[in-house]
Amino acid sequence: MNFEFATAARIVFGAGKLKELRSIAGAFGQRALFVQSQSAAPAAALAALPNCVPFPVTGEPTIELIRTGIRLAKQEQCDVVVSLGGGSVIDAGKAIAVLLTNGGDPLDYVEVIGKGQAITKTGLPFIAIPTTAGTGAEVTRNSVLYSPEHHVKVSLRGQHLLARVALVDPELTYPLPPAITANTGLDALTQLIEPFISCRANPLTDALCREGMHRVARSLRRAYATSAPDARADMALASLFGGLALANAGLGAVHGFAAPLGGMYDAPHGALCAALLPAVMTVNERAVRNSWTGVPPVNSGKEDRRPFDTLRVPSIVEGDAYSTIIQRFEEVRQIVGDLAELGRALGVKPLREFGVRRAEFPVIIEKAAVASSMKGNPIQLTPVQLGEILEFAW
Repeated sequence: MNFEFATAARIVFGAGKLKELRSIAGAFGQRALFVQSQSAAPAAALAALPNCVPFPVTGEPTIELIRTGIRLAKQEQCDVVVSLGGGSVIDAGKAIAVLLTNGGDPLDYVEVIGKGQAITKTGLPFIAIPTTAGTGAEVTRNSVLYSPEHHVKVSLRGQHLLARVALVDPELTYPLPPAITANTGLDALTQLIEPFISCRANPLTDALCREGMHRVARSLRRAYATSAPDARADMALASLFGGLALANAGLGAVHGFAAPLGGMYDAPHGALCAALLPAVMTVNERAVRNSWTGVPPVNSGKEDRRPFDTLRVPSIVEGDAYSTIIQRFEEVRQIVGDLAELGRALGVKPLREFGVRRAEFPVIIEKAAVASSMKGNPIQLTPVQLGEILEFAW
């Protein structure tokens, strides 16, 4: 029952709320760096920021792109950063805003390939406006950046990456095509399920996850088939809840795999999560059950005969952590149904269709095992079990 909860200073949610951007941005500054994807620049946003400096982001934000954005913002004397777009666009804006005040190079602060220095200063005021319903990046405290030379995605992390305002307008998601709706929607679902079964789960994130999963269950298929306003609003809210949950309870093996896979292959993050989710849930639940009974998973060795006290599960029911985590797996099934069937209905592609080869499994497993998201997984998976996940998702 001991936990912390941190999020954006202000959340503005609702259809048509984009019209409030002028007053919101004007409270922070007069010249905005407007970070956007090339396909996401509604006239209403541009009209609200007449003195803005456009900065387009195409694809995953790279370390070099962030350097370019910092130089442009300094040159143009920008005093606020506004991101309008998907998760990549929002992550780019976060990184630029915080590094403008902390100084140095992005590599001074990123994990894994950089120095991992702490971000100690409040960034330039940052406003996040998502145009997809999936990443929840508008309320998370990390920024995922791609390093082409290292073939890896890494993160900036810290409280100072939280937006001053998260402006979530479901109307911005109406034009999304079915494939993007499916992939981002399943990413949102993943970011509700993983914090719910995380070893860092807490009562506040539990409430968000349960509510979000119910909304996805009733609306994702309809949002995929139509632009029904109520379904789109449900998905935008579920995405927001997922961002709030993951920022405070962590993730798990789906995102542990998605990080290295996203760095190695040209595949959308949401599509990778969608392909991995059913496999991870199956292997995770079996690993928890088998760790309790002492029976190893199929095709695994004696290394899997671990005692119960090695389980990384929250003792929400005092002295009965095993029953609690099993109940959570069952609750996910009751709310969401068959994840594999849902994926098939939404046209989810297997990993092999993104160029993933079995010969590369050992490298993927090695990278996934040390990914930061793995720290939230309810149980420490063995290399054999990680390989089973890849086989199921392949």
